[in-house]
Amino acid sequence: MKESKVINRKRAKREQRGLISEFAFERKQHVAARVTADDAEKDEWFVVKVIHFDRETKEVEVLDEEPGDDEEGGGQRTYKLSMSCILPFPKRNDPSTTQEFLPGKPVLAVYPGTTALYKATVISTPRKRKSDEYLLEFDDDEEDGALPQRTVPFHKVVALPEGHRQ
Repeated sequence: MKESKVINRKRAKREQRGLISEFAFERKQHVAARVTADDAEKDEWFVVKVIHFDRETKEVEVLDEEPGDDEEGGGQRTYKLSMSCILPFPKRNDPSTTQEFLPGKPVLAVYPGTTALYKATVISTPRKRKSDEYLLEFDDDEEDGALPQRTVPFHKVVALPEGHRQ
């Protein structure tokens, strides 16, 4: 049984790498990107648009179309990132292609009304809710001493990367 789990994890990682390399070639597609340095204290993830994929260096050039208020210059910003910093979003028009995250599972999701992704916990799945949205609780999102539950479309939720720093 243990060996089967290891094989399944390896297969899932291989499939995810295949999805990423296939996906990275699609220009103008929105993806989740970690824009912080590898040695940063915490990870920052944003929704960005793929501009170019360099097949030789395996780097992805992306555009942050809506940088935050604290960004110098205030305009759009480009990044060159390794593929390990990119997570493709599920296809909006095909919910069957998405991975379903079960209640209690930690995920990375776009916070409603922003282009930033944060760690959240699944409360309810789209299938259970009979909708296209997850019901999530975002970490550090306290209101009146409790964590509010927020709805997020399935195509704005991805697996929490291993080693995520928050």
